[in-house]
Amino acid sequence: MWLLVIAALGLLVPGGLFMLWLLQDYVSLSAAFSDKLALAFFLDLIGSTVFLAWLFARRPVGPIRWPWFLVLSLLTTLWFGLATYLWLNWRRLPKPRPGLASWWRSV
Repeated sequence: MWLLVIAALGLLVPGGLFMLWLLQDYVSLSAAFSDKLALAFFLDLIGSTVFLAWLFARRPVGPIRWPWFLVLSLLTTLWFGLATYLWLNWRRLPKPRPGLASWWRSV
């Protein structure tokens, strides 16, 4: 149930702001148009990062803890942080390591 609440918040807050600002500024074609859209995307990015960090804190995927995911994501990009965090945890498994796909299914 809580995933549906988070999904609804994600749709309504950043998605709603994006659509509201898009419709308002499309009519006026103001210079602030791109700033508001960027803010909506930024809020979506921060919300996604915090949510994933919370999930990794509640259910760790390996020995590398969730603060490293947060640091990697905030200093670079969410895609880089997520992929590197998962790869670092996969690499810490004893050899012979399973394939990344089979490891991910077991998490």
